[in-house]
Amino acid sequence: MAPAAGPWARGLWRGCNALMAVFFALAAFVQVNDPDAELWVVVYTIPAVLTLLVGLNPLVTGSFVWKMVSTVHILFCMVWAVGLAYHLLLHAQQSILHEEEGRELSGLVIVTVWMSLGHCSSKNPVGGSKQLAAAIVIALFPFIAWIYIYIDKEMRSSWPAHCKTAI
Repeated sequence: MAPAAGPWARGLWRGCNALMAVFFALAAFVQVNDPDAELWVVVYTIPAVLTLLVGLNPLVTGSFVWKMVSTVHILFCMVWAVGLAYHLLLHAQQSILHEEEGRELSGLVIVTVWMSLGHCSSKNPVGGSKQLAAAIVIALFPFIAWIYIYIDKEMRSSWPAHCKTAI
């Protein structure tokens, strides 16, 4: 990849990682009411920690431990996402975000895409300008989606009880 333009790129990459670390930490936190919370807390805590490490030191993505943990987590999330997608294809009755499995699938996709982006940055910690642009879009997407979902009363009305008591 070509290096990202400008000296601001490193700070922007670190900022995107900090933002995603916050998102993953919040996503883990709101799982406390979920019936299978222990599973989802782990799913979101692992990328929160790995992403925080990248935000603090982008070169960490080149370490063997970071690569192995992220690779295993990416594979786990991908397999689970395929299973949820198949379930949704067979059983979805509403929009994907109205279904609990759809929101779970969205979370797994965000984890997988972000961790893959970080995994690809090991050769060039800041990445190219396209990678940096993708990082900005991906880092902003979950927050925009949360705001939209929070504002959309119709969507919240279809949530199960354990989702209505989170943040």
